[in-house]
Amino acid sequence: MAKIKLDKEEKDLLDSYERGEWKSVKNLEEEIGKHRGYARQTLLKNKRVNIRISSMVLEELQARAVEDGMPYQTLISSILHRFVTGRLIEKPRSKKSFENEV
Repeated sequence: MAKIKLDKEEKDLLDSYERGEWKSVKNLEEEIGKHRGYARQTLLKNKRVNIRISSMVLEELQARAVEDGMPYQTLISSILHRFVTGRLIEKPRSKKSFENEV
């Protein structure tokens, strides 16, 4: 059997599961319905925002969106959503990228 390589987050989840830290919910259908409601509210697009950003940043966002296979507005919305929910993980900048900005 081929060994599956897990990243750190996947390994942490597997370890947590194997330690018995995961518990079934009592009312599964109710929980599913509740989380569907959360998802609908998250995906509801009922406000428009206009912002000014540099052409360089926009081009980088558009390129990244193409790599991820999505419209760039969707990528921007996703980034903002992750930021406000505390799930945007900031990565250390490489020395090379910092030097390009100076």
